[in-house]
Amino acid sequence: MASRHDSQEDPSDAGSTGLPDFGDNIDLLTFEQILEMDDDEDEREFSRSIVFGFFEQAEATFMKMDASLESKDVAQLSSLGHFLKGSSATLGLTKVKDACEKIQHYGAFKDETGTIEVLDKELCLERIKKTMVPLKQDYAEAEIILKRYYGTS
Repeated sequence: MASRHDSQEDPSDAGSTGLPDFGDNIDLLTFEQILEMDDDEDEREFSRSIVFGFFEQAEATFMKMDASLESKDVAQLSSLGHFLKGSSATLGLTKVKDACEKIQHYGAFKDETGTIEVLDKELCLERIKKTMVPLKQDYAEAEIILKRYYGTS
């Protein structure tokens, strides 16, 4: 009987571990480190709990970010960006991590790289607002991919 983790692709198209191609949404090497902690490769209880816990955490953080945008709390936005950056990096969600890092910098009155000071609060808020759009799109794409991987989509 085939495992729910079997790819529908030709095995030669999959990564070296037989995992499906996650594209540029998920860093395979980082995600594999999480998978290596699973006791049972069919059930994947440990990694599943981490991934689905992240989904809950991300949704709650997005709600806080939206509220912080409304209240123009750039310091809180920087903190939330930093928080979500770390948890998304742990799973290898590269695009999500990169967008969160930008939000962290903008909220600290810096440019997207964190190297140049930007003293205009409204400009920083506008940049955060614009970054939230691809952040949420990239998160949604990664969520679909991972839910499909775990057989829950």
